[in-house]
Amino acid sequence: MSVGPQPISEPAWFKSSYSGGNATECVEAAFVPEGVLVRDSKVLGGPRVSLSAEAWVKFLQFHVQ
Repeated sequence: MSVGPQPISEPAWFKSSYSGGNATECVEAAFVPEGVLVRDSKVLGGPRVSLSAEAWVKFLQFHVQ
């Protein structure tokens, strides 16, 4: 039995703990098999930045120091 194309599910997005306390500065991220996606939470259908897992780790290390 052949299985046709499966729908791609939307990633599970979470709000960054570094986002501002008001509704104007919200960044969301989602883990995907290829790494991490980042988007503006105010523009859900807008552009997404795709990062490799290695780039995500370096980004976190830079911003946590």
